[in-house]
Amino acid sequence: MDKTKMQVIGLCRFSYPAIGGFQIHHDTPEARAAYLYDPVRMEERFATFQSLTLPPLRAQTDPHFTLAIVVGDAMPEALLARLLDLVEDMPQAVIIPRAPGRHRQVMQDVINQVRQDSPLPSLQFRMDDDDAVAVTFVQHLREAAGDLGPMLRKYHYVGLDFNRGHIARIGPKGIHAKPTVETLWTPALGMAVAPGASRGIMNFSHAKLGRVMPVVTLPGADMYIRGHNQFNDSRQKDGIKPVRLPLLDAAGEAAFRRTYNIDADAIRALYR
Repeated sequence: MDKTKMQVIGLCRFSYPAIGGFQIHHDTPEARAAYLYDPVRMEERFATFQSLTLPPLRAQTDPHFTLAIVVGDAMPEALLARLLDLVEDMPQAVIIPRAPGRHRQVMQDVINQVRQDSPLPSLQFRMDDDDAVAVTFVQHLREAAGDLGPMLRKYHYVGLDFNRGHIARIGPKGIHAKPTVETLWTPALGMAVAPGASRGIMNFSHAKLGRVMPVVTLPGADMYIRGHNQFNDSRQKDGIKPVRLPLLDAAGEAAFRRTYNIDADAIRALYR
């Protein structure tokens, strides 16, 4: 099984007003869109997308992947233009507008839209617009899939879970972060999907992946950043404790530049 010819597909929802798929409840798609497009929230999302999400994707050691960025078809024109400007120099990025719809079905349709007709599995990953992966992520995802050839031939779906990374928050002082080891967190969770399989990575609950398919855990190098901020969907419920994230020192900032191509000086400049 030739790993070099497997298509790698990433999917990122950039404030897409889905029906379902959120832990915060809204009565209508319009109410959800109003929440998502709130100016304060959007400023934070653009800051994290520009400073955390995109830099490591631009610097991937294996640049052969597609990044489908899903947006609402009623996204305000000024916001859409701003997003298009951010990814103009990134050939892997494809912005795909969609009307509000059932979350899993819309995401399945988007992935199938960009998926090539191939006799090989596609390698899929998902991320939010405040998350990041290491600059070696696509390379390691492809290498892991190559190592699992017999398993990929046997099963329609195989999870590939890189479990080491960081929790991080950006701000005027730079990067606040701490290392973490977590199972089945989304930013560096991949999936090998057999050719012809109708579902993809967004059709499954990431936390329950091991119930429906084999999952291989891949410890080792830091491979993801889970972004924390005041608008995290998963952190809006009562009783969620804040995570203490110390400000990185010079050595920590240097490690972030090596691992993620994320520059603390650029972040401080952005906030100025």
